[in-house]
Amino acid sequence: MPKPPLTLYLAAPRGFCAGVDRAIKIVEMALTKWGAPVYVRHEIVHNKFVVDGLRDKGAVFVESLDDCPDDRPVIFSAHGVPKAVPAKAEARQMIYVDATCPLVSKVHIEAQRHAEAGLQIVMIGHTGHPETIGTMGQLPEGEVLLVETVDDVAHVAPRDPARLAFVTQTTLSVDDTIDIVAALQARFPAIVGPHKEDICYATTNRQEAVKAMAPRCDAMLVVGAPNSSNSRRLVEVGTRAGCPYAQLVQRAADIDWRSLDGIASIGITAGASAPEVLIDEVVDAFRDRYDVTVEMVETAVENVEFKVPRVLRMPA
Repeated sequence: MPKPPLTLYLAAPRGFCAGVDRAIKIVEMALTKWGAPVYVRHEIVHNKFVVDGLRDKGAVFVESLDDCPDDRPVIFSAHGVPKAVPAKAEARQMIYVDATCPLVSKVHIEAQRHAEAGLQIVMIGHTGHPETIGTMGQLPEGEVLLVETVDDVAHVAPRDPARLAFVTQTTLSVDDTIDIVAALQARFPAIVGPHKEDICYATTNRQEAVKAMAPRCDAMLVVGAPNSSNSRRLVEVGTRAGCPYAQLVQRAADIDWRSLDGIASIGITAGASAPEVLIDEVVDAFRDRYDVTVEMVETAVENVEFKVPRVLRMPA
């Protein structure tokens, strides 16, 4: 029986960004330099396949520095950590490597600079997300006020409405953030923003590719983890951009084929922490069931690369 035809739109850019690539490389280089085990505080990036692969090589993932021995190296995840964490590691004379994405570190530096200028910070971000916890933890409690939605802006109670600045989590929906910033500026006309927006290039590029792809697709799949903020935003962006069905899947085995019954086109993209091997796996699953024609939807070309910390480039 012949396979039904299917146009498969493949978003570009998709998958790994420079910050994720660097973080994974840091764990691998640490294992080469110091041997196993190397401890990692929190998942290095939000992807089970990546984390399991590093665990197999000798990485031990923990949620607290208290779970790490003093005599083994510890790596801080790409999402960033509160300032108290490296301070505690130093007090215990631990070897530590900070894998915080440089674009997240940029937000940390901005927050610090605003605080030194006497401004209280409003952070646009998601409650409980490691990046939000890390950024808010750069300053004393009460110095950073969190908002998640436009509605939250009405309830912000700053010390001095004329002495405010805002920063954002790097993995948010570009469109949602624009609306929240507009609400903040309407309520606090003197609020100071970043010189360059905090949402990272990779988040923006992946959302733009989805916007271009979504109107052409009967359905769209985002390869990524359920705890990956940027992956979940891609699903939302796809739906808003006109795709009738958008779903997050971790792997090909998670695809709900019944929901895709009768489709003639599918869009595939991936969050910034999903490796290309998982995207290939999903594409192959469609090739098994359909006569697939692949069309690339490219909206940007990425050539960003971040150096690993100097301690890993030095001999042991």
